[in-house]
Formats: sequence, C-alpha cells, structure tokens
Amino acid sequence: MLWLSADLKFRIKQKGEYLPLLQGKSLGMIFEKRSTRTRLSTETGFALLGGHPCFLTTQDIHLGVNESLTDTARVLSSMADAVLARVYKQSDLDTLAKEASIPIINGLSDLYHPIQILADYLTLQEHYSSLKGLTLSWIGDGNNILHSIMMSAAKFGMHLQAATPKGYEPDASVTKLAEQYAKENGTKLLLTNDPLEAAHGGNVLITDTWISMGQEEEKKKRLQAFQGYQVTMKTAKVAASDWTFLHCLPRKPEEVDDEVFYSPRSLVFPEAENRKWTIMAVMVSLLTDYSPQLQKPKF
Repeated sequence: MLWLSADLKFRIKQKGEYLPLLQGKSLGMIFEKRSTRTRLSTETGFALLGGHPCFLTTQDIHLGVNESLTDTARVLSSMADAVLARVYKQSDLDTLAKEASIPIINGLSDLYHPIQILADYLTLQEHYSSLKGLTLSWIGDGNNILHSIMMSAAKFGMHLQAATPKGYEPDASVTKLAEQYAKENGTKLLLTNDPLEAAHGGNVLITDTWISMGQEEEKKKRLQAFQGYQVTMKTAKVAASDWTFLHCLPRKPEEVDDEVFYSPRSLVFPEAENRKWTIMAVMVSLLTDYSPQLQKPKF
C-alpha cells in the first residue's frame, strides 16, 4: 500500500494524470467523532479517483442505537462498495467487519489508528529513502497511534522506544504482540517512563495529543501526569543527528514547542498531506486490481 501511495502521488500530483480508478464506486463514511484530516483526505481522495463518498455523522446514523450494528452492516453492504468508520469502540468496528460483505476500514478507534500510520511511514520513506533500521521515539500517551506503531514498526525493521507516564502505558495485549513482532524481526522495543531515554538516539521524535476526544473531563489530571513530556530542542539534543519530528495533528503547544514544531526538521505538514495519498491507496487496493507503475521504493 505504501508503494501504491507513492505511485498515485507521483502520477496524479507530479505528472498531472487523471486516474478514475474508482469510477462508479461509492464509499460510506461513518464518523462518530469529528475530524479534519481523515474526512478531508478520504472525501477528496475518493472523489479525485472518480468515486462518490457519502459522509454520515451521528445525526444520520447512530451505530447500535436506532438500528443494530448487524442490520446497519447489511444495509451498507447493499448500497456502498466500502465503508470507512471513525468510531469510539474497536468492538463496533469488529462487528461491522464481521457482518458486512464489503471492506470495512478503520478511520480511528479507541485502540488503533492504522491509516495515520500509513501516512507516517510514507513520509519517513520519502525523507530517509528507507524505513529499515530507523529508531522511532514515541513521547506521550499510550494511545491508538502508539498501538498502531507497535503493531507495525518491527515488520519494517524499525526499532521503537516509547515513553509514557505511569498509568498511561500502552494496552497490555498490544504490548505482548509488539514484543513478539520485535523478537521475530530482530528489532528493539523499549517501553519506559523517561522521555529522554526514549528520545536517546532516535531518528524520529513522535508525539500526539495528550487529551483525545472523549477524555476532556480528564484534562487537568492528564496535564499534570504529562509534565516533562513536551518535545523541545532539549529532547532533540539526545536524538540522532538526523532527527525529524512527526505529530498527527491537531497539536497543542504543551505537547511540542514552536521551535521544534515549525523547525525544518518537522515533517508534520507533508505527513498531513500524505493522509490523502495513503487513504487513496487503501481504497484502490481494496476495490480494484490496479498495479503500481512506479518502480518499487526501498523500504
């Protein structure tokens, strides 16, 4: 999918080609949570490829409330070619996937955010020309973004050093799987409560919001727990000399200061743009038999 993302980006953005690969296809978009990048990248990307995206909020569709998830999955399957769902509960996605006869794509859940990680990896591949051997340094919450990195980094030969405050560690079942993947792929996995230990020697400094949607009531407690977790030039001093910075946005200044966020080392805006090319690749890979024409990049 990363190869396909690079191919679509090159053919459409660089060469100006029109590729109506999804002509006649429709996408149901279920959003229980608000969104900027996921909604815009999916709607504009699907339309750019000739398809028709249909956006549904909780005002239009209330998963499991006014209709069972099973019934919703079957109705959507009869009218759309795929569904992208941004939900609170991973279990709702699992039920949709089980009951639907069309592809169900995770647009974010409480447990994972895989389409964000595709964009992150495409951005890193473009910058470093390869992913293998990179050390990712996560400094922040043990959340869905970290979980998705933990489930995938080792498979690309990337090492992961993650610092989370006590009480905000990643999910135990995800950690167990990540340890297994690291062992199988010969990569390092370090989980710590010390931000500078996680940043030490890291090629990529990564953080995310400390307060996710649905956690607003915990704001005061979380801000206290995350003291010392702001990414600054002090953090970068212990990182590798070629360090870069990623943040999936939206960003708050307490998570990363302006000096790092707006520095030439920050890849946050190419990362945001790559949400579009990667979600387009997901759709094309699921709904067509298109093969990339671009030579396969090195990963």
